[in-house]
Amino acid sequence: MAVFTSEEVLRTIEMIQKENLDVRTVTLGINLLSCAHQDAHRLQENVFKKITSKARNMVAICGEISRRYGIPIVNKRISLSPVSQLLEPHKEVTALALAKTIDRAAKEVNIDFVGGFTALVEKGWTHGERCVIDAIPLVLSSTERVCASVNLASTAAGINVDAVMRMAEVILETAEKTKNRDGFGAAKLVVFSNIPSDNPFMAGAYLGAGEPECVINIGVSGPGVIKRALELKINSQKLDFTEIAEEIKTTAFRVTRVGELIGREVAKRMGVEFGIVDLSLAPTPHVGDSVGEILTVLGIDAIGAPGSTAAIALLNDAVKKGGLFASSSVGGLSGAFIPVSEDAALSDAVGKGDLRLEKLEAMTSVCSVGLDMVAIPGDTDASTLAGIILDEMSIGVVNHKTTACRIIPAPGKKVGDRAVFGGLFGETPIMPVHRGGKSERFLAFGGRIPAPLRSLRN
Repeated sequence: MAVFTSEEVLRTIEMIQKENLDVRTVTLGINLLSCAHQDAHRLQENVFKKITSKARNMVAICGEISRRYGIPIVNKRISLSPVSQLLEPHKEVTALALAKTIDRAAKEVNIDFVGGFTALVEKGWTHGERCVIDAIPLVLSSTERVCASVNLASTAAGINVDAVMRMAEVILETAEKTKNRDGFGAAKLVVFSNIPSDNPFMAGAYLGAGEPECVINIGVSGPGVIKRALELKINSQKLDFTEIAEEIKTTAFRVTRVGELIGREVAKRMGVEFGIVDLSLAPTPHVGDSVGEILTVLGIDAIGAPGSTAAIALLNDAVKKGGLFASSSVGGLSGAFIPVSEDAALSDAVGKGDLRLEKLEAMTSVCSVGLDMVAIPGDTDASTLAGIILDEMSIGVVNHKTTACRIIPAPGKKVGDRAVFGGLFGETPIMPVHRGGKSERFLAFGGRIPAPLRSLRN
C-alpha cells in the first residue's frame, strides 16, 4: 500500500475540492463461465444469482470508503466475461432474455452500468457471437443499464471487414430503435480494435481471458486537475515542452495514487482481487473538467487547428508515464479520452466548425481510444459508416494500439442540429461526414484484411 506524505494529502484535498478530481468508476469484473447451461431458464437464473451475490454490497462499500477518504466515487459498474460464450447452444431470443436478466440484476444491486454483452470477432464468428451481434439493437433499446462491445480487429489477426459491415448496420438499427432519444442506444455500443480485457470504462468494459474470477478495476479521471496545474505553471513562468510534460507526469502520478488507494480498499472490503488503475483523462460536460480545455491552456486557440494532434500526443504520453511511475497496476486504456459530446470544449469546437471528423480521426492516432461519442446525420448510409469504422480500426491495427468507434447516427437530425443525450453523456452538434464519394466497391471485397508485419512479435 502506498504511503502518502502530508504534502500529497493536502494537494489531493485541493484537487478534489477545486479541480473536479474523482474516482470516475469502480468496476467489478465477474466471470460468468460457471453459469453456462443448455437450458435458457437455468442460464438466466445462474447469471442473476451470481451477479447479485458478488455485487450485493458493492455500492454500500463504495459509499463508506468515499465518505472515509472524502473522495467522490461517481459510478459503480460491473464488467462481465463475454456473454457470447454463454450463448453457443442458444438462439437469439435467449440473448435478449439474458440481457434483460443482466439488466434486472444490475438494478437489484443499484449498479449504474454493466458491460460484457460482448463479441470478439476479429478473426471469425461463432454462433454465440452472431447471437450477441444480431440481438444488440433490441437489447440496447429495451434495457437501461446494459452496454455492448464488439472487437472487430487486432494487430495479431487483422480486420474482419465482414464484421465491420455488419456492425455498421447494427449501429444504424440501434440508433433508429432509440430515435426518441436522438439514437442514444448507440451511445451504449462501441466497436474496437485491440480491445483491452481490463477496461473499467463503459461502454467497452468486459472481463477478458486470463483475468481473475472477480476483480476490482478503477477508473480515475483528472482533466480538471491537469488543466489547473498547467495554468498555474504557465501563468507564473516560461516553460518549454519538456517542462510541461514533467508537470503533467507529476499530476498524473498524484491522480494514480488516489485511484490505487481507493481500488485496493474496495477490493479488500469486498474480498476480491485488485486489478488495475485506468488513469484515463475522461472528461465530463461540466466546464473545467475537459480535455479540450487542456489543449486551450497549451495554446491551441481553436481545437482542431494545426498542432492539436501534437498536443494530444504530448498529453497522452505524459499521463501514461506519470501513472506508470506511481503504480505497477496501471492498465485498461489509460490516456486521454476525446469523447465529443461528453467534453464541453470539444463539442463547442465541433459547433464552430474547428473540429471536423477527419481531424478528429488524426487525433485518435495518438489518444487512448478513438472516435468517441460522435453524433452524425441520421441518414448516413451503412457503407459510409462502415468506411469510417474501417479507417479507425486500421489506425489501431497498424499502430498496435487500442482504437474504437462510438458513433451515434441521430435519426432525423442533420448537420447543424444538436443531439442531446443528458447526464455524463452530454450533447453535441451533428458532425458532417464525407459525402463526396462512396466506398461500396472497396468494402464489397469483404473477408479479412490481413495482419500487418508488426504482428510477428514472437
